[in-house]
Order: sequence, then C-alpha cells, then structure tokens
Amino acid sequence: MNEDEIVELFRYCSPQSILVVTWYGKLKTLHCPFTVKAEVNIGKLKKGQYAKVDWVKIATNGKTVFGIQGEAYQYFYFDILTHL
Repeated sequence: MNEDEIVELFRYCSPQSILVVTWYGKLKTLHCPFTVKAEVNIGKLKKGQYAKVDWVKIATNGKTVFGIQGEAYQYFYFDILTHL
C-alpha cells in the first residue's frame, strides 16, 4: 500500500469498533469488546474457543488486527460473532 491508500483507509478505521456485513446483508457496527471464535489453534487460543476483542488496528499491509488478551492476531483466524 502506498501512503495515500493508507491515509484513505484510516479515514474509516477506529481502534474501538469494526464494520461487518451480516449474513442478511446488513451493515453493522461492532464496538469493543466484541466476541470472536477461534477457527484454528493460534497463540494462546484453541480452535473453537471464544474470546473478546479489546481493540482493532490496521497493519501496514492493510490487514485488520485484533487485540485479544494482550496479544495481536490477524482477523482471518476468527469467526466474528454478531449475535452475542
């Protein structure tokens, strides 16, 4: 990503929330802490374990990173639960 793309991306980012599209096609804002479910064993988390996301950041490669239990994890290791 170049600098202009990063600046544009950060216009829509917050460390305390994310925007998700639900299974029903609705746009929903989830505020921290929100619940996720680990899809694989990663770090301190086991597959199927539920965890609370404390913060959200964007890495320099443009990928979303979740702060969970003091550790940073890439978003794609988790199923984001919108109904809990």
